Amino acid sequence: MIVVLLQCTPEPERLVALAARLCTSPAAIADLQEDVSRKDVRRLVRRVLSMGHASVLEHVVFTYGVEGISRATSHQLVRHRIASYSQQSQRYVAATFGYVTPKTIGDGQGRKRALAGQFEKHMEESARLYTEMLSAGIPPEDARFVLPNATETKILITMNARELHHFFALRLCRRAQWEIREMARRMLTLANEKAPLLFETAGPGCVRGRCPEGKMTCGDPGGVRREFAELRKGSR
Repeated sequence: MIVVLLQCTPEPERLVALAARLCTSPAAIADLQEDVSRKDVRRLVRRVLSMGHASVLEHVVFTYGVEGISRATSHQLVRHRIASYSQQSQRYVAATFGYVTPKTIGDGQGRKRALAGQFEKHMEESARLYTEMLSAGIPPEDARFVLPNATETKILITMNARELHHFFALRLCRRAQWEIREMARRMLTLANEKAPLLFETAGPGCVRGRCPEGKMTCGDPGGVRREFAELRKGSR
């Protein structure tokens, strides 16, 4: 899996602070730009985050490039509606047929090792059948019907900072599927490098307070908080 931050809004934290100040100030925008100090930025950003006034975060956008995730994960990703996506087409791009193998399959012992072999054979057979269909003149848009969820894909993702907070809250939870959780972790690490103040409280719900998962909780909120404290520390 490869995750890169392609672009983000310049001076994202300053822009959020400016938007927050503008809402309650009679001053001209040009004057506000000059008056917002670094100390003001820290204070204003933390205030809007603590009060839940997250609309000002929507002025800041991040664009990521992701390669080597499975179609199973990209289908989960695009359920996040307040975002923009551009995904490699299986209709116009013939598959080279890379695929993702979950560790529970690839690192198995005993019976699982035998099943891992069957998994690989299944992938190879899907690739062979796909290639044979293309050779027979079947268009890629139809031949792709044999491709499994494990097939690798590439996708560009653009989200604003408010939606990223929501995305991280859901997909960094230990109950999230492992692949999208790893992708979200890498996205947060990159966001922290550009705007650590904006994302200092980002993560699953238990990072900010009580776990929202009820009976389905992982049961280790303290461990999760330590995990994300270390992640933020490593991004500085």
